[in-house]
Amino acid sequence: MGKVVLVTGVARQLGGRFVRRVQREPGVDRVIAVDAVAPAHPLGDAEFVRADIRQSALARILARHAVDTVVHLDVSGKALGAGGRTGIKETNVIGTMHLLGACQKSPTVQRLVVKSSTSVYGSAPRDPAVFTETTPPKSLPSGGFAKDAVEVEGYVRGFARRRPDVAVCVLRFANILGPRPDSPLADYLSLPVLPTVFGYDPRLQFVHEDDVIEVLGIAAREPRRGTLNSGTFNIAGDGVLLLSQCSRRLGKPTVPVLLPAVTWVGSALRTIGMTDFSPEQIRLLTHGRVVSTVQMRETLGFRPEFTTAETFAEFARSRGPGLLPPETVGRAVDRLAELPLPGGAGARERGAGAVETIHGGR
Repeated sequence: MGKVVLVTGVARQLGGRFVRRVQREPGVDRVIAVDAVAPAHPLGDAEFVRADIRQSALARILARHAVDTVVHLDVSGKALGAGGRTGIKETNVIGTMHLLGACQKSPTVQRLVVKSSTSVYGSAPRDPAVFTETTPPKSLPSGGFAKDAVEVEGYVRGFARRRPDVAVCVLRFANILGPRPDSPLADYLSLPVLPTVFGYDPRLQFVHEDDVIEVLGIAAREPRRGTLNSGTFNIAGDGVLLLSQCSRRLGKPTVPVLLPAVTWVGSALRTIGMTDFSPEQIRLLTHGRVVSTVQMRETLGFRPEFTTAETFAEFARSRGPGLLPPETVGRAVDRLAELPLPGGAGARERGAGAVETIHGGR
């Protein structure tokens, strides 16, 4: 019998895309798609099983279908539908515990892939410029999805110790963007005006949805010669963007807010349901976060098709023009550059470097 793959979190767009993708893999006989909510998108020839991973039905599902590969995608920072923060945490943490318990009892499971996040590193003022997979965080996340991801990874490490015969791969994704993103950061970037922390311009990394699907496929199959897909890997596109560059490329104005008032702004945004402006996200938008992808390339053997800038460009195109289209901003900068300054010199002659910097960030 060929490979039998079980995928959780298939009601989300990312899970549905991976289910359709993995069916095309050579040697895959069946795909079992699991979620507590019936997906609104097609799943191809996969067998959908409606089950809540917070319950105890997973062991029976694994045994009934003789599953040998489990891809756990039901770890998310955003509720599906009208669910609140409590439901998200229960699915992320309690659901993972039940899934790992079922996998531990299953004699057929040979490989486990878990979707995690670079948010496990937190965001702090004394953070290193670049996190590697072994860099300890200066300050552990204290709440929100970031804390969920830390707890999930802790349970996965415990499972790996108890079942050393199972190949375990944890993928720490940077912020996932693209034409159809589903994350709190995407909600924030979709606001008409972006509240920012006064005096800070954080560095951000992104990974494209298409690259997420591709690397999940690499992690779920047997490793290619010269590579190893067991362990923990940072997954991100090349390069970084400053938040100020993101706002310009979206054509959206920013509203700098003093740090003590940011928490109040976040609470106001959560109240009106526009975005999950959690304390951990506030820290990200204050201090930023950049991770090393050397192991992703040299050990896992994966090279993303999209850079951070290209990923963000895809997201920006899907959102349409903002209040301040980038072309309009560019023309305004050019006109300002031609204005005479005291002493008779134009701005382009006396401050050309600054003008070029603005154009480069567009």
